[in-house]
Amino acid sequence: MADAQGEAPRAARSKQVGRPRRSEQELLDAAAAVFVQSGVDAPVREIAARAGVGMGTIYRHFPTRPELVVAVYRHQVEACADAGPRLLAESPTSEAALRAWVALFVEFLVTKHGLAGALHGDSAGSDALHTYFVDRLVPVCGSLLDAALESVGAASPVDAYNVLKGIGNLCIGAAADAQYDADVLVQLLISGVLARGVH
Repeated sequence: MADAQGEAPRAARSKQVGRPRRSEQELLDAAAAVFVQSGVDAPVREIAARAGVGMGTIYRHFPTRPELVVAVYRHQVEACADAGPRLLAESPTSEAALRAWVALFVEFLVTKHGLAGALHGDSAGSDALHTYFVDRLVPVCGSLLDAALESVGAASPVDAYNVLKGIGNLCIGAAADAQYDADVLVQLLISGVLARGVH
């Protein structure tokens, strides 16, 4: 009986501990969706409405807009990083995993790039975000690229950093030009990297 009584408070405590984390993730998802639709200067009330919370909840988690923007950016980078190992485990081939992840990365760059731009005036903040971005995503890209090349018995002609940098350059301006299909060009880049590695 004592054990059962001890279990109930523990279960309640773990619910209380887990809920704020989930709430923050929901806020970040809502903010990311609003930023994509309305830009990073969208009113906080729009984010609150999408998340189904009061504006006070947003300010309690993120007292300033730059804090919210940084949190959303990091949240999106983490989602992109986490997708790499999952795709490698679930995709029919390692090349398919690489291509699917690259498509996610392109979507991140095209739709979320304004997040980093919102901190343009704060060079220290922008530099820190860039370092975080590189540190998290280059190893993920590297593991996917290595697996895809290994599956065809090839060596990489270029490192993961340069692959991501090339993808980034191909994505510049894509959000502002509906006729420009960055995804197609990026997939051609990946085809070239994989074909070049075979020779």
